[in-house]
Order: sequence, then C-alpha cells, then structure tokens
Amino acid sequence: MTVVAPSKIICVGRNYRAHAQEMGHELPAAPMLFLKPPSAVIGPDEPIVLPPESTRVEHEAEIGVVIGQRLCRADEDQARAGIGGFICANDVTARDFQRTDGQWGRAKGFDTFCPVGPQVVSGLDWEALRVIGRVNGEVRQEGLASDMHFGIPTLLSFISGVMTLLPGDLVLTGTPAGVGPLAPGDVVEVEIPGVGLLRNPVVSRSR
Repeated sequence: MTVVAPSKIICVGRNYRAHAQEMGHELPAAPMLFLKPPSAVIGPDEPIVLPPESTRVEHEAEIGVVIGQRLCRADEDQARAGIGGFICANDVTARDFQRTDGQWGRAKGFDTFCPVGPQVVSGLDWEALRVIGRVNGEVRQEGLASDMHFGIPTLLSFISGVMTLLPGDLVLTGTPAGVGPLAPGDVVEVEIPGVGLLRNPVVSRSR
C-alpha cells in the first residue's frame, strides 16, 4: 500500500558531486529537473518489476520531500515552511534508455519505478538527514543532505518558480554515488535514519 498519492513527482538530477562524477557529468549551474509519473509509485514490500525492454535497471536511493502546503514562487523561508515531511524514495532508472533517449521519460517512468515509504515524518532538520541504499544487505550508497549541491529549501523555491507545488506532491532530491544494476531476486533497501526503512524485492516481467 502506498502512503502518498502525489499529483506530480519532481526529481532532481546530479545533485551530489560524487554521483555527477560517476556518471561523467559536471554539476549543473541550476537544479536539473525531470518528472516521474504518479503511476510509477509503489509502497513498501511491493516488487520493482524489471521491464523486458531494458538491459540495465539501477537503484537510486533518495531523500523524498512531501509538500505540506501550496508553494508558488516561494522564497526559501516559505519553501522550508511548506515541507510536510520526509520519506524514503528510490528513483529506479532504466540506465540504458536514459543514455540513448535524450529525454528521460521512458527511463524513469516505468510502472513500479518510484518506491516510497514506509511513512512520512515531519519536524526534522533537513540538513541532518542521511540516506543509505542497500542491495541484498550490502551498502551501495550513502549520502548526507548537507552534501547536496542545492539544498532542499533552494530546490523547493526553484521548483515552485516553475510549477506550483500542491499538498501531497513529492520531490526527490537527488541520489549519492554508488548507483548500480538490479537483478531478479535482489532486495533493495533505502533507509533514512529517523524516517524509516523502505524495502522492495526485484522481479522480472516476461514479454
């Protein structure tokens, strides 16, 4: 069961220096935004389904921000006040399509490619948050929110200057270094201490 039902999911690319480097890119001069469809959302323990069209699907552990109040052209103080809470998220990506398509809609948009959960936790200092990604119990990713290229209030202010953020909308704030491939039978975990642990099995889908 999913714990959020966003009208839209806004994601931020290359927001950690080490991840940008591992992908062979420089840090962007402004936040790099892309969208995932709400139909990609699944909850804890629901399977990530690997599409047969892709040859390489990867995990991306992220700190998710759930919007608590309408934000439109908000400054950073207003953006900070508009945070409804934080949630564990996994920006699952078909890396082969991301590299070949130019646009990222297909790479990011398959059903089950946005696991989130297990709950939304409010009242936390965003700068103290840490995200950990594991596959089969092995730590693959670890990053501090304070290491983000663009901090969370900056991101929300920037996004709200492009599109109005509505209560319940979900913002994924970028992934630290260590992304890697998933295979059927894997179990992926995203943990944010103080927020929770999101666990999802990985399965294949036949054509």
